Amino acid sequence: MLLRNYLALLLLICFSACSKPASGPVAQSSPSGPTPKATTSINFVSANIERVALAAGGSGEATVNVTVQSGYHVNANPATDPWLKPTEVTAAPGDGLTVGYVKYPTALSKKFSFSDKPLAVYEGQFPVKVLLKADKKAGKGPRDLAARLNIQACDDQVCYAPGTLELTIPVLVN
Repeated sequence: MLLRNYLALLLLICFSACSKPASGPVAQSSPSGPTPKATTSINFVSANIERVALAAGGSGEATVNVTVQSGYHVNANPATDPWLKPTEVTAAPGDGLTVGYVKYPTALSKKFSFSDKPLAVYEGQFPVKVLLKADKKAGKGPRDLAARLNIQACDDQVCYAPGTLELTIPVLVN
């Protein structure tokens, strides 16, 4: 009898060890490596700026050449609706330079599935002009002016989180 109870207990242990695990949430370890970054508007937009030459006491326009990937657009400045984020270039004055106006190109008017009315947008490549002024006492030579491009990119279905590209406007004071 004792042997039979021992065998039954042994069988019970074997069956429980080989049985299917209980269902329910199971903690899983994440694979090692970098965490993927969220898709934002900066994934679809790039910008470059050519050096602008200014005489001390003079002014000139820097051109921020913006490129939006094919199939995407950014909101114009001004944007069609207040809840849309406009494309915006800002530049910080410094090192004998000040910023005058920022001039945006004429917008395209396009209809998208997510809007009841056409929206003012930019697509492809477009220039944004930034007027810079050099102080009369500005020292001659090259310098960099910090700038930012704030954008919100969209495709024909969805708009992505707004983003900011950090830019540098290269300036040569003569």
